Amino acid sequence: MKRIQFVFVIFIIATATIISCNDKRHPGRVYMPDMAYSRAYEAYAPYDELAKEGINYKNYPVEGTIRRGDLFPYTGTNDSSGYNRSASVKNPLPPLDSLGLNEAQRLFSINCAICHGPNMDAQGPIADKIGAVANLKIKPKLELPEGTIFHVMTYGKNNMGSYASQLNRKQRWMIVQYIKSEQAKEIAKSAVTPATSGADTTGAKK
Repeated sequence: MKRIQFVFVIFIIATATIISCNDKRHPGRVYMPDMAYSRAYEAYAPYDELAKEGINYKNYPVEGTIRRGDLFPYTGTNDSSGYNRSASVKNPLPPLDSLGLNEAQRLFSINCAICHGPNMDAQGPIADKIGAVANLKIKPKLELPEGTIFHVMTYGKNNMGSYASQLNRKQRWMIVQYIKSEQAKEIAKSAVTPATSGADTTGAKK
């Protein structure tokens, strides 16, 4: 009995030795070889070179797809026609709460206040160097539609460049909402004319 056990152990050791010494370049049959020997993808390699090797890989999103959690693309064109049509585009975001407005103000301070100023009156630190910075507190700018402000942030206008690479669509719409909320305060202030401010509020009959 012991002899049989000894022979069996020798057989197991011999089998394991033969298997371990097998040529790794010819492993024989492998279960799910694509997972065992997967090909490394070069994320920045030109697609043409990868295609020659039979690798179907593209390092950019499929056309027509939207990143998860992202807003729908803005389809306005970068020309006068697109600028004019932007007036009809509505802000897709719901009204921001206090935390959202604080974040929008922070984004404005980082990206916009350097030219437009923290008060949006074109008194930013480099406004004089840039020149022709828009004063967002004067009447023509107070009347700008949300879509038009977003269009300008997306494509730029005059001396202002595009901010599409610095701010995603949601962040741009947040800033637009913050700008309009501050402009609404300015409009409310201008509505208080000398006639109304000096009106009789005592209720006494004249």
